[in-house]
Amino acid sequence: MTVSIRALLGACALGALATTAAAETTITVATVNNGDMVRMQSYMDDFYKMHPDIKVEWVTLEENILRQKVTTDIATKGGQFDVLTIGTYEVPIWGKQGWLVPLNDMPADYDVDDLLPAIRSGLTVDGNLYAAPFYGESSFVMYRKDLMEKAGLTMPDKPTWADITKAAEAMTDKDNGIYGICLRGKAGWGENMAFLSAMDNSMGGSWFNMDWQPQFDTAPWNETLTTYLDLMTKYGPPGASSNGFNENLALFQQGKCGMWMDATVAASFVTNPKDSTVADKVGFALAPNKEGIDKRANWLWAWTLGIPAGTKNEAAAKTFVEWATSKHYTELVAAKEGWANVPPGTRTSLYENPEYLKAAPFAQMTLESINAADPTHPSVMDVPYTGVQFVAIPEFQAIATAVGQQFSAALAGQMTTEQALASAQSLTEREMKKAGYIK
Repeated sequence: MTVSIRALLGACALGALATTAAAETTITVATVNNGDMVRMQSYMDDFYKMHPDIKVEWVTLEENILRQKVTTDIATKGGQFDVLTIGTYEVPIWGKQGWLVPLNDMPADYDVDDLLPAIRSGLTVDGNLYAAPFYGESSFVMYRKDLMEKAGLTMPDKPTWADITKAAEAMTDKDNGIYGICLRGKAGWGENMAFLSAMDNSMGGSWFNMDWQPQFDTAPWNETLTTYLDLMTKYGPPGASSNGFNENLALFQQGKCGMWMDATVAASFVTNPKDSTVADKVGFALAPNKEGIDKRANWLWAWTLGIPAGTKNEAAAKTFVEWATSKHYTELVAAKEGWANVPPGTRTSLYENPEYLKAAPFAQMTLESINAADPTHPSVMDVPYTGVQFVAIPEFQAIATAVGQQFSAALAGQMTTEQALASAQSLTEREMKKAGYIK
């Protein structure tokens, strides 16, 4: 009898331990320090009410550092993270390599078919969805309507680079700390090179020709970098070579920028009176093109949540990803922050919602920009790759980061345009030879 009681007590103890373990399942989420992601962390009470058996630990990092850490972790199977914040560059490459868990079993009320086709297709490989989009974006021009009016100018809905240059000059008032234009200068394949790659497309250029030969020694890249450096040195803020998305967002919100060309997701932040001193003065225009070139400098991107293959907490990770990218989460943000501040660019239903369209004056232009970006034809030239502001090959991340360092150095005055382009051409040729793309 005693043995039986002991056995029973032991079984009960084991059962209690198992219950405790289940109640304390902890997942680690690696994310970027962008406003939408930071905001999500303040809403975790909602998640915990729905899923009290799951706890979430956050690792929030600056964009370049996040990319380095998650890439290293997944490539080495380090297992540090259960959920990764990754983008449309990584998802198809990693999905094809079997590094990500497919998300084909989302529940019916998640409504996968509601995801915008342009965004969903970039996250799908061989019919498998490998990440869920938290927000989607293209890029466009945000500008100060009051400063344009003061300068006697009107911003076209579809500006050219000549229009942008004219407006930047007219709005610059350095004595009063106002700079005509703010653009990404911080080195990184997803920082300055995202902007410059899209800009080069709009100048008629490309990263590579059909033989995978780098194109930095061609006229379009020369015009791209020359125009960029002229804009930034004449009409941009000091120290611009250190400025990425967050730094330029802060400058624009503080009234320091006449124009800012960047991610459409920034629109809700620059028009939010809680954070922006110019919230009621912001206008929007499509990303510019060079006159005569039928391609604008708008990119296509989504920050997404993916699950690394081999995680020990796959079920809990899926539960979190479903919550964070659901219609329910969108409605939660709308209830707390207003419809204008919900994560944009992922669902068709959002752009059919009259409350959102009324609250967000940038909604239609965001959708137009997203739909206009064509990753399958990023350049007016024939190219062997896909991707608008990136080239969808594994080697691009390292190559473009190195090129970005050359262009950031040119912005800082450490080398000439010609030297930066020659260095970019040389290092890209070398790496493409190593990788076997060219002989």
